[in-house]
Amino acid sequence: MSQIGDALRNELGMDRVLEDAATLDAHRTDYWILAHLRARQGRLGGGPACVVRPRSTAEVATAVRAAQRHAVAVVPYGGGSGVLGGAVPPAGSLVIDLRSMDRLLDVDETALLARAEAGLLGGEYERLVTARGYTTGHYPQSIERATLGGLVATRSAGQFSTKYGNIEDLLLGLEAVLPSGDTVRLAPVPRASTGPSLRELFLGCEGTLGIVTEVTLRIFPLPARRALASYGFASMAAGLDAIRRIVRVGWRPAVVRLYDATETARTFSQWAPGDTCLLLVVSEGPDALVDGELAAVAAEARAATPLGSAPVEHWLGHRNTVPSWDFFLDKELLVDTIEVAATWDRVTPLYDAVVASLQSAPGMVVASAHSSHSYAQGTNLYVTFVLKPDDFSRAEEAYLDAWTRVMEATLAGGGTIAHHHGIGRLRVPWLERELRDAYPVLRAIKRALDPAGIMNPGALLAVK
Repeated sequence: MSQIGDALRNELGMDRVLEDAATLDAHRTDYWILAHLRARQGRLGGGPACVVRPRSTAEVATAVRAAQRHAVAVVPYGGGSGVLGGAVPPAGSLVIDLRSMDRLLDVDETALLARAEAGLLGGEYERLVTARGYTTGHYPQSIERATLGGLVATRSAGQFSTKYGNIEDLLLGLEAVLPSGDTVRLAPVPRASTGPSLRELFLGCEGTLGIVTEVTLRIFPLPARRALASYGFASMAAGLDAIRRIVRVGWRPAVVRLYDATETARTFSQWAPGDTCLLLVVSEGPDALVDGELAAVAAEARAATPLGSAPVEHWLGHRNTVPSWDFFLDKELLVDTIEVAATWDRVTPLYDAVVASLQSAPGMVVASAHSSHSYAQGTNLYVTFVLKPDDFSRAEEAYLDAWTRVMEATLAGGGTIAHHHGIGRLRVPWLERELRDAYPVLRAIKRALDPAGIMNPGALLAVK
């Protein structure tokens, strides 16, 4: 039994604190493939000292204050869906598992907002509000594994974000426990001019500035109609330019998703001819809006080949189905995705540079990308690579080389190194170079709120 575990049992009760081997092992990693590789090789690290499962914000605060007294690192844990090691706990740390805080607290149908505890899974939250006739429109691929608090903490984006916005657009208010153990509540309002937005401290902080315990999100009435379309383009450049023209004048299809020729051939060969870059379109809302949006998309895609609704139906039915990391590791393959973003004037050269750099990596089987989140100013690239190292005992070295190639190409191309998965522990070495003069500001905020440095050390910011 650990000292911090004993202290928390005295303060919270026996049923809140777990130190059995199975629970500790289940909280040693998130869904980062490198952590799973290290676990296979016996190199993952010591793991947490104990896991606490609070049932209220007050109990989270009690746990954080105890960690401060005992100088123990704190790692908040939700659904474990992170893919960058952000929830991999340092040895001897306290993991605060929020999954017992999973209630939908309120749905305000007049103000169009819903309030929920941060441990509620995104998929279950969506089902609950859908039963009332609403949606949040936030559908990340991890929706069935990610908690609402985790979606806020990693600054997530959903697959329908072009219409509904990303988590920062949806978040109206929150409650969080600070590193001191104090609680802060930010009430939901449509907009405020009351100084800098303090919500931003917790959006993307990855548990380094506090633990989100409750969120208030925008909701929307369920759309009256949904319509689907797809188009085959001769190149990524042509498809990206069509998206740019669609969104620059104000059209916002829920989905405008462009796959390069490699990904199109892999997933959509039944509908798209070879060397095609496939654009998927989902439009939803009132009839008049859907009619206008589809007509505008068709006009901008007039040089492309219409391919109907079947590819989109296939994507909608399979979009969240992905093999486990073990499926690939058993075959001595490393697979990962890296999401970056750039403005429209830079994104096509960035696509070319990233894919070319990956394709030249030793052991690279395939490198590809698609665009899945677009804005008037630019779009993201969701890069996928499959790697088979000649010597699998050096697989980590090959994996980090692939990531380095993408990060370096992105920084050189004027893009951002992270669009919606956050920084975790993997992207930490490149964050300072992207933020430049703003990086000391982030460090100063961290020192002010967490002078002892106990909140998720090693995530987001380098430990110094």
